Amino acid sequence: MDGPPGYEAQWRRIAEAALELGMGPDEVAQTGLDPLAAARGWKPATVALYSKVLRYGGLALPRVPTPEPDPPELDLRPLTQVRGEDPEHLRAVAWCALALGWPAPVARFRSLRRDQVHATTRRLLLLTDDGEWSVPGALTAWHAWEAVRGRFPALAASPWVLPALRRGPGLDSAVGGRLSNQALQVTFTKHARRTAQHLRATAPPSRVEAVEELATAYRDLSYDSYRRLALAAGAPPVAPRGVVRASRAVHRSSRRATG
Repeated sequence: MDGPPGYEAQWRRIAEAALELGMGPDEVAQTGLDPLAAARGWKPATVALYSKVLRYGGLALPRVPTPEPDPPELDLRPLTQVRGEDPEHLRAVAWCALALGWPAPVARFRSLRRDQVHATTRRLLLLTDDGEWSVPGALTAWHAWEAVRGRFPALAASPWVLPALRRGPGLDSAVGGRLSNQALQVTFTKHARRTAQHLRATAPPSRVEAVEELATAYRDLSYDSYRRLALAAGAPPVAPRGVVRASRAVHRSSRRATG
């Protein structure tokens, strides 16, 4: 019995685990994946994915909810890595890179202007009404996005960090205009899912299961969850109580640069 299209590798691993235990499709349908998960040491995210694969393949298994990722252990870096020159990709990558150091809500990013972001030799500095924020590790993504948008007059002239790349249904919509909160949420979801597809397509054999778990988490990741994960990893809150911490980092960087 062939697996569902696009999930042949997962189907094969499930079949191999079932054969080791002498279980056929009927037995797996009756017991669920618990015996296989116990024998193979599959984690909850893997069990959730494999349950979906079996349902896609025609086995009537109960639905297993995808577990919430453990914030300190979810690797967010793939979402900040440049993989090409597509403007939509680079806009999302720049957003994710900025949000790792400045985890602002969607509405704040919607109104973030380019003149509030300043590139130094080591990091980006954000100047907002709340103070100064230091964002390390975002220079590559930022420069790649700025270089590509510079090729399109409407994007090059736009004052927004995350401008619209095409006209929408609204009468006021225009290339380079300000996106809605909903459009930004959709943008992030598309980027997370495309990153999941890329991870699965490029995973070396030794890391297939680990990458699968990460990709599964990405497929259900929203920007709000990404922001909470960045905060859990130590990013300063984007609020007045976080300004002192951010400003100290800026001052330390300035002293090192002038020292």
